[in-house]
Amino acid sequence: MTQTPHSGESPIAVARPVGDPNNPYTFGVFAPVDRELNEDNLKVIGEVPADLNGVYLRNGPNRRFQATGRYHMFDGDGMIHAVHFENGKVRYRNRWVRTQAFHDESEAGQALWTGLMENPGNNPWGNHHGLGIKDSANTDVVFHRGQVLATWYLCGTPYGVDPLSLETIGAQDFMGTLVGDMMAHPKVDESTGELLWFDYGPDMSAMRYGIIGAEGVQTHLTEIELPGPRLPHDMAITANYTVLMDLPLVQDPEARKNGKYRIYYDRELVSRFAVVPRYGDNTSVRWFEAKPCYIYHVVNSWEEGDEVVMDVCRVKNPQHQTTFATPLSNMLAYMRLDAQLYRYRFDLVTGRTREEELDDDNIEFPSVDSRIVGKPHRYSYSMRLANTPTLLFDGLVRFDSRTGAKQEHFFGPGRWGSEAPFAPRDNSTCETDGYLVTFVDDEVEGSAEVQIFDAGDITAGPVARVLLPQRVPPGFHACWVRADQLRTKEDQAR
Repeated sequence: MTQTPHSGESPIAVARPVGDPNNPYTFGVFAPVDRELNEDNLKVIGEVPADLNGVYLRNGPNRRFQATGRYHMFDGDGMIHAVHFENGKVRYRNRWVRTQAFHDESEAGQALWTGLMENPGNNPWGNHHGLGIKDSANTDVVFHRGQVLATWYLCGTPYGVDPLSLETIGAQDFMGTLVGDMMAHPKVDESTGELLWFDYGPDMSAMRYGIIGAEGVQTHLTEIELPGPRLPHDMAITANYTVLMDLPLVQDPEARKNGKYRIYYDRELVSRFAVVPRYGDNTSVRWFEAKPCYIYHVVNSWEEGDEVVMDVCRVKNPQHQTTFATPLSNMLAYMRLDAQLYRYRFDLVTGRTREEELDDDNIEFPSVDSRIVGKPHRYSYSMRLANTPTLLFDGLVRFDSRTGAKQEHFFGPGRWGSEAPFAPRDNSTCETDGYLVTFVDDEVEGSAEVQIFDAGDITAGPVARVLLPQRVPPGFHACWVRADQLRTKEDQAR
């Protein structure tokens, strides 16, 4: 199939991948889309708020060519779907992230990499650590210095993308200063303009920790020692500290000797958290121990007196069975998360860790108002995990960390949402003075829409629904870029 190009680009030859009836991540709502669209004339049910101005972007896997072997959801090529709101008008577009692997496979006209569940020995290349899996930049979108960075969950090259056109600007090395790869969830401190990140590898007994300054170059780099190769996924920042993780989900050493990538949950290990001054190094780390678990995503972190406080979505048991009948059931077990809101308190004077569950609901993909990341928050916004074999979100949850109260909205039977970051209204004054924006797929109708919620009362349901011209397959992470962030410095000076 040759699709109609958008302005300034050549047609893209796309062979629609065939679904595997034994693998639910290859058909139905998960089936990839094969068109890149620009759509301005979208039908709206309700009224789009005039004070909602900015762009909602969501990344996720959308495989382009059928690869040999078994498909894992993490294998899909990164595709960003975006909706731009401006004075009550709405525009939708979607684009694949033009990674180096995307260009190589485009030139070949076929898949060149096998998937995560196959031996990568014959793959063309991998990341800087010799992990021969395709870096597809399909995991997160993080806004920094006028562009969004599309990142990859196993540490890879961050790709700059224009937040409005979705044109891939290119691989970002921050003026030649970036050393190594970048993990999926770097943190932006909007008060300083800094981007904080870490890097790990299947053969590294340390993780690199670095900072990209407000001017776009690396200003700090150090190594934090670990007992062996680890697979941390997220990090936390406060005004003065960074929290890094050493968790019991580890690389299988025997598999690694054979060139394969395989992880397992080592129940004999504790969870360890490194609290390090923002510009500190291995000598200034304070290690705190806690009960074993895995943490995919941090809600937020901040300082209270002598304590560093961190809220997370904690997975008690990331491996739900001891043995698996097939590699496919292994994948399905790891993807079906069971996570609860949880709080850690790390006392910098006594070295004591206090931990408590904040709520028992199964929620994940959390966010807070991006303007207060690293500072105390009251409200967080998360996705409710559906009781399904696959990774699907059946509702929104707003959690009040001061009172423990929740607001919830369920999308309805067969309707699945996407991560919904907080979108402040123009001249917003607090954490609920704005909106939540999410893609919602209808599994029965095979359609998709954008739903807009008043963050002050999500139980009231969407204030507006924007109907989309094609499905938006379930994906991973999203971000909201405010209108003031989209304007150039010259525009803001006028």
